[in-house]
Amino acid sequence: MSEDKIEGVAIANLIGTDERSIVGWVYRWNTGALAVRWDIDGPQRVLECRPDLSDAEKREIDFGGLTQIPTLDSWQDQL
Repeated sequence: MSEDKIEGVAIANLIGTDERSIVGWVYRWNTGALAVRWDIDGPQRVLECRPDLSDAEKREIDFGGLTQIPTLDSWQDQL
């Protein structure tokens, strides 16, 4: 990565609740920050990261919040 511009590299896949679909990626930027990038369907409930992240990395991306994203079924139940 170049230090002249901000660049990121994917360090983990976010796995959906079906236990096999990749619904997003965790990127580490050359600034040291972590960020989540979703697939084309946008934010979805996450089951796990592969490979697993450290506890500090999970806190930085609010992994607990990612596991609580409402599903389409839960939205329909509220209507």
